[in-house]
Amino acid sequence: MDLRNEGEVIGVNRVARLMREEGLVGKLVRHFKQTTDSNHTQPVAPNLLQRNFTTQAPGQVWVCDISYIETHQGLQYLSVVLDLYSRKVVGWSVARHMRTELMLESLNRALAVRDPGEGRQAQHKEMGIAAT
Repeated sequence: MDLRNEGEVIGVNRVARLMREEGLVGKLVRHFKQTTDSNHTQPVAPNLLQRNFTTQAPGQVWVCDISYIETHQGLQYLSVVLDLYSRKVVGWSVARHMRTELMLESLNRALAVRDPGEGRQAQHKEMGIAAT
């Protein structure tokens, strides 16, 4: 019920005090979107870093992650590629879905900006990633 619409002059602090006196607490509504399904039959890539996040030069190790952002238009998924040496974003992509294409687009953007060298390009080609 909106007290102000009923002509009551009331402030946030008064409402908080009255609620506290009555033992009332507000209910926090959190929007949760499950984005990870660890119970699957898909192949899992090996953990090559073994939590060793130090590098000696730029371009040696890139890491990727996906997060989501709530907007007025609904959830938007953000895929980011970081260079572990500089901790700078080298590629990114935003979409309304969390399909493989989202991550591939961010990797392709990173490859277009930062040339990883011929050896790495061969590895990327084997994985189906090609610079655009």
